Amino acid sequence: MSSNALMTFKSHIEGKNADVAIYHDRVEWSRGRGMSAKKLTAGFLTGGASLLATGVRSSDAGTEMIPVKNISSVVTKRDGLMYTKVVVVASGNTIDFRVPHDSAPGIKALLTDLVLGKVPAPDQAPPAAPPARAAAPAPQASTPVEQLRQLAELRDAGILSEEEFTAKKAEILARM
Repeated sequence: MSSNALMTFKSHIEGKNADVAIYHDRVEWSRGRGMSAKKLTAGFLTGGASLLATGVRSSDAGTEMIPVKNISSVVTKRDGLMYTKVVVVASGNTIDFRVPHDSAPGIKALLTDLVLGKVPAPDQAPPAAPPARAAAPAPQASTPVEQLRQLAELRDAGILSEEEFTAKKAEILARM
């Protein structure tokens, strides 16, 4: 199992934030323990009696993990004005991650690429590129500004690491 997450984010689920990490071989998330606003209000209104009866800690804390090989589908659905649900369907389980609209496409793309095997594992060499044709030059972005914009989009989508982004950015700026 790999130890470096490809992407991490917070997911707002049922009034609590979950820490989510996507690895090459699995998706993990954990919900911390804490006191909800409902529990705090009830404790205040009852003079602390409800907190003594039920305890201070929340009972819905926990962790879970889904192996990437068990994921059968990844779907996005708008969920209100600010959030999109990324629904991960796996054998025997369906998990909803509620994230800001701009984060959802990158999360879905990464999960889909992992399921389809498009992201090589860290201990594997990337697949060999097909032989290049001599007659067809590779198309390039029109300007360095456009190249930097595309590079930033790849970084924001989680496709490029910060180090890869910085190295390529320096390369583009050196050609200016």
